[in-house]
Amino acid sequence: MIKIGLTGNIASGKSTVEGILKNLNYKVVDLDMVSHKLLNTVCKNEVIKNFNTVERAELASIVFNDKNKLKTLENILYPKIKDFILNYFEENNSEKILFISGAQIYQAGFSDMFDKIIFVDANKDLRLQRLIKRNFYSSEIAQNRINAQNDDFKNKADYIIENNSDKKELYDNILIVLNKIIG
Repeated sequence: MIKIGLTGNIASGKSTVEGILKNLNYKVVDLDMVSHKLLNTVCKNEVIKNFNTVERAELASIVFNDKNKLKTLENILYPKIKDFILNYFEENNSEKILFISGAQIYQAGFSDMFDKIIFVDANKDLRLQRLIKRNFYSSEIAQNRINAQNDDFKNKADYIIENNSDKKELYDNILIVLNKIIG
């Protein structure tokens, strides 16, 4: 089994890549969805104890403005997410290839769990436009979210999928990377 981490910065197009991979009949797990589920189940009481909410928008506004609170939330969620990934790999060990998608693969210390890591990349101006359109953020809030992320992780990835054009070009870029990985 080949275990592939799929990552990239906010509004780079990870979700679009996930959708294309699923349409190609690959199994893809979105760690964002896993963390949302954990917030409302296993981690709920501890998160409420520390933040008085499990509401995503409220949590985001708290942790994006306080690095200590962000670390607290990560310390609650990351061990549970890591357990989920390990269990997922074990339960699906007959699959030829599995994808786990998450923006925080490097930051969370999950990168060593994967055989290969793909970074979805898009230029900052395009990401800013996408974020404003998708999330209805003001330009300032969108810029702050983009600036809060580290572009250095792109250089650590095994493969980069560029997403600066249309879906056809993105699809072609995905196929090129898949051919390099699985031949």
